[in-house]
Amino acid sequence: MTAADAPSGRGLRRLERRAKQPKREQRPNRDQRPEHEQPPNREQRSERERRSKRGRRVDRAGRLGARDVLRVGAAGLRSRPLRVVLSALGIAIGIAAMIGVVGISTSSRAQLQATLDRLGTNLLTVTPGRDFFGSNAQLPFTAPGMIARMPDVESAAATGKLSDTHVYRNDHMDPNETGGISVMAADLRLPGTIGLTLRSGSWLNAATGRYPAVVLGSAAADRLGVAGAGGQVWLGGRWFTVVGVLAPNALAPELDSSALVGWDAAVSRLGFDGHATTVYTRTAKKSVERVRDLLAATANPESPNEIEVSRPSDALAAEHAANQTFTALLLGLGGVALLVGGVGVANTMVISVLERRAEIGLRRALGATRGQIRLQFLTESQLLAALGGLGGVALGALVTFGFAVAQGWPTVVPPWAMAGGLAATLLIGAVAGLYPALRAARLPPTEALTSP
Repeated sequence: MTAADAPSGRGLRRLERRAKQPKREQRPNRDQRPEHEQPPNREQRSERERRSKRGRRVDRAGRLGARDVLRVGAAGLRSRPLRVVLSALGIAIGIAAMIGVVGISTSSRAQLQATLDRLGTNLLTVTPGRDFFGSNAQLPFTAPGMIARMPDVESAAATGKLSDTHVYRNDHMDPNETGGISVMAADLRLPGTIGLTLRSGSWLNAATGRYPAVVLGSAAADRLGVAGAGGQVWLGGRWFTVVGVLAPNALAPELDSSALVGWDAAVSRLGFDGHATTVYTRTAKKSVERVRDLLAATANPESPNEIEVSRPSDALAAEHAANQTFTALLLGLGGVALLVGGVGVANTMVISVLERRAEIGLRRALGATRGQIRLQFLTESQLLAALGGLGGVALGALVTFGFAVAQGWPTVVPPWAMAGGLAATLLIGAVAGLYPALRAARLPPTEALTSP
């Protein structure tokens, strides 16, 4: 080393100080620190997984499956069968009342709809009203013909009431015992216009309409004791031959208690004045309202205010709407019965908790949790309510079927009513069993085991 490469005095002193300082220890790597947790190897990971699986199996073993819950709940009900039946009966009566009311109402509505579909809602009736002075008005002689010629009228037929003429079973009857039977002159087109059907015999024709022949309504035939066509009745002071008996008709119930004779025979043999008292009008379905607005002016152009126009199907619908009020009342009574049944379920479950305190304490001592005890008693109340609900649905459907068959109606039980009835029972069962379940769950094991 030459003199030029030798360090200066200052550089030597720096080197000497650096040589005198102690050497720093090398900092260990982060992964080599003793406190750092090393990642587990394969054997350690396998051991941890085995422990985790054993813990999960223990947890699952402590839980109650759906089948176990149903089995435990059903066991509590089977131990007291008579009490269960009596409690479920209250629920069943309430549900049966509601299902029966809804089913009968729906069956009645179905029968009404079938009747309207068969007879139609396009039948209008024209009757005389009252004049300006309050007296009974009359339809003009030309009213039936004028109405029949209207563009949207498919057919029209008239009847005329003979107020002073009566019909009897024979000529020995008391004249005052008329039986409420009216005598009417009838147009030959009446069955086709209204939709009349005959229970026996045949309708009047061009020949019998001029002779002493009569067709009786269903109620009139029953009152006169006439079973069918072929007999004779005393009408207007002479014998008339019964050629037919009508079946009941919903759109023209006034004909059921009437004796119908031909128009010509009524004029020539019974002194009929020829004024129609009712004109039955069958219109096109799409033009019912328009024809209804024009009928009064067509029947009596001079005094349309003296004419009354009505639609018989509206009366049937109004009658059914009135029945709906009673349906709502009966539904309310069914709801009260269902509420009483729910109180019975709650009472049964409270008594069950008091009687089974030792069982509850034993189950708690063996490891059952409060949630499991609560679930057990809730399940019992649900099963009890469901038992009553199923019985009530079956009973209600049976009542509906029996009543509908007796009335000749179609049997209709709405599915929503059955589903709603079952849902209502489950809801009532949950509410009724909530307090007993909470009370059973809060019961300390030591107190339960020591209770008598």
